[in-house]
Amino acid sequence: MEEKARQPWRATLLTIFPEMFPGPLGLSLAGRALEEGIWSLDAVDIRGFALDRHRSVDDSPFGGGAGMVMRPDVLDAAIRGTPAPGPLVYMTPRGRTLDQVLVRELAAGPGVKVLCGRFEGVDQRVLDAHGALEVSVGDFVLSGGEPAALVMLDAIVRLLPGVIGTADSLAEESFEWGLLEYPHYTRPQTWEGRAVPEVLLSGHHEKIRAWRKRQAEDITRQRRPDLWDRYLGAKNVSEG
Repeated sequence: MEEKARQPWRATLLTIFPEMFPGPLGLSLAGRALEEGIWSLDAVDIRGFALDRHRSVDDSPFGGGAGMVMRPDVLDAAIRGTPAPGPLVYMTPRGRTLDQVLVRELAAGPGVKVLCGRFEGVDQRVLDAHGALEVSVGDFVLSGGEPAALVMLDAIVRLLPGVIGTADSLAEESFEWGLLEYPHYTRPQTWEGRAVPEVLLSGHHEKIRAWRKRQAEDITRQRRPDLWDRYLGAKNVSEG
């Protein structure tokens, strides 16, 4: 019996600016993987599901206030009218913070359908009706969900099998140990009076590994006390 061919991981974007995609995802590693069929990308214009001749997708908010809100009936038509695998993800500053754990979860699935909001946001009812996973890329506000979707997709695609050549490249990155990544050095050995740490020239792999771990721990403790506390907690549990 022949083994079933692996289906490409599929990203489906619902947006009023489909021309923003693939954008940077069409270049470098992600772009090459797209060309090779490791993943696929479909950008769907929400305006194609509008209910009037003006292709309107928004209206004024109930309760008053500035700005406009994307209509639930139009978004529902776009969501239902675009069959695609994976969870519906809505990019929003109030969502769950995107981290490497979530990135790995999404990369392990068949794909994602991403709703890119604009204006003041989208009607809450459509998010509730479809059980949307709300995801944030940080504590700041963008002009729309498209730039956030690009960030999330870049993080996911690089984890797909066949995109990055060596597993070691992924295993030693920031967050894979629960720590930020250690510093890197290359030629020239001395640059503007700054020398490469001697241990990296020693050829002693165990000492180099230990040095890199200490560096990662020091950087995490200084820059991200939240990650450091989490790392210590996980370490205590594993040692206990």
